[in-house]
Amino acid sequence: MEIRGCNLFVAGRGASGGATPSGSRKGRKALMSNDVTSTDGGASTAPPTRRRRALWVAGVAGLTGVVGLAALGGVAARDDKPKSDQVSDAQPSTNRQNVSDAGGADEGGAKEGDAKEGDARDDDWSSDDWSGLHDRSGKDDKRQDDKRDEKDRTKQVPCDTDKLIQAITFANNEDGGVLELAKGCTYTLTRNQDGNGLPLITQPITLKGEHTTIGREATADYFRILNVGPGGHLTLKGLSIRGGQTLQSPMAADPATVWAPYSTQVRSTLAGPAAKPAATTAAKPAAKPAATTAAKPAAKTAAKATAKAATAKPIAAEVKPAGAGTAVPLVEQPGFTDGAGVLVQPGGRAEILDSELLYNQSGGNGGGLANFGSTRLSKTTVAHNTAFFFGGGIFNAGVLQVDESKVKDNTGIIGGGGIANGAAGIFTDSVDGGSVWVYKSEITDNETLGFGGGVLDVEGTTTLHHTTVSGNTAVLAGGGVAVADSQLTLKDATVVRNSTAGVGGGVAVTFDSAATVENSKINDNTAGFFGAGLYNEDSVTTLRDSEVVGNRAVGPFARGGGIFNTEGGEVTLHRTKVAHNFSTLPPGGIFNSLGGTVTLDDESAVTANRPTNCFNVPDCFA
Repeated sequence: MEIRGCNLFVAGRGASGGATPSGSRKGRKALMSNDVTSTDGGASTAPPTRRRRALWVAGVAGLTGVVGLAALGGVAARDDKPKSDQVSDAQPSTNRQNVSDAGGADEGGAKEGDAKEGDARDDDWSSDDWSGLHDRSGKDDKRQDDKRDEKDRTKQVPCDTDKLIQAITFANNEDGGVLELAKGCTYTLTRNQDGNGLPLITQPITLKGEHTTIGREATADYFRILNVGPGGHLTLKGLSIRGGQTLQSPMAADPATVWAPYSTQVRSTLAGPAAKPAATTAAKPAAKPAATTAAKPAAKTAAKATAKAATAKPIAAEVKPAGAGTAVPLVEQPGFTDGAGVLVQPGGRAEILDSELLYNQSGGNGGGLANFGSTRLSKTTVAHNTAFFFGGGIFNAGVLQVDESKVKDNTGIIGGGGIANGAAGIFTDSVDGGSVWVYKSEITDNETLGFGGGVLDVEGTTTLHHTTVSGNTAVLAGGGVAVADSQLTLKDATVVRNSTAGVGGGVAVTFDSAATVENSKINDNTAGFFGAGLYNEDSVTTLRDSEVVGNRAVGPFARGGGIFNTEGGEVTLHRTKVAHNFSTLPPGGIFNSLGGTVTLDDESAVTANRPTNCFNVPDCFA
């Protein structure tokens, strides 16, 4: 009888996060309380180095109550448990057999004594030899030119959690291997080592399955599922990675406080005598000097320096003692709690193909995946994950490619509900983003209390090509996409039906960023204040062969339903249409602040916006 069905989960009583290298350049602390969930439950040029000043999110006053700890608790407690009829896009329904570290099949599965074919399989495990990784032809065991015939390197792993752990251990010791996991099996992990449910990946290892699940048992200690170390290369095919959970601090963080150094308006909401944090006071830039061309660069530089000085990497790490040295590492380093589903360390590589990352919860960054190395996701679903800092679905500080995939229904409390490329700071400095390229994918229905409901980029480079960003929500800014001191490219992209209570319902380009929007649509987005379609703050944005249509700025003081450009910002439109947008106060089309620049070419049209089309825009009929 053929053994069918098995799923994999990991739980343990060891460390409560993931094992990652220490020595990041700034001290880090995990903030916020635990929320236990169940297992159900290319690369562009380097980021700009131009000056930046504190982000002006005008009109966000009054949002502190919305994004306070009460709201934080509400989002963190969201019920993400799947219904019985839920089936992921990447994994069709199938009869399953569950197995845990204790061994044996669950009720309804095949019994050990009935599986004759399974007994034959188990014979391969009767000794300590990992024969599946040896050359069966009798040739030298060593690989030539770092390659080995896949057939000779393949080993079938029965639906047994302990044997999967043993198989990965042997593969690490034998220069890698290909492990074929049992079809329909749920491998349930119940213990961990150094915060990892499975052994650290240090060699080229492929895990192949068919409707196969690896997951953490719901009541187990906190740990991630997979960790790819430096030099490791993990390939996942046909697997569902579920229920990883890393520990987070009982301390709490308010998104408005985190983003205060990036926004003068957010800072003003925290200026009350009882609630004014020291970090906010230190970060508040000096009053803007008289509008002189010579003074402006100095003010921007000073604001950028104070913002960095008052913010910190929001990931857990030991604080360096005074005098321990100030050497800056060449790459960003992960925190102990980053990546509840999969963590890829600097120097590590991962390919996640035809798979799922579901219902994972990180106490730091990256609920489903935290990438600090090089990772590709293809035809993969990342859904229902949570991060208590940044990147509910995916966090990146390395090189990330996402193609033909879905990132949906994830929550990043502080920023980047779907994908966060880099992180804003909390105490000393931000985490610089890496390079992200998303192609033919969907980023939908993600949420955050901070910036970037769908996508967030902080000091990185992000390209969205033939990609749809829709139905995402951010409380403060950038319902669909938010970037700060970054490079953003939207090409053949669609940004629709996103929303924010603040600014930039569709796209928020801030903090001295550079954005190019080409042959794309920014339509039907909503904002409570300014720039329901596009909000451009002290940045340079170019739109070509694109449209900004049907966006609505609906708050009592809302302006610029289509585009809002602040002082110091530059927006250029080539063959672009801005039409049928609405705002409470005029204009509904394009609002250009005094000191800002908006340029229209002869083939661009600004029309049918309400109450009026433009303010302070040359060659635009109001």
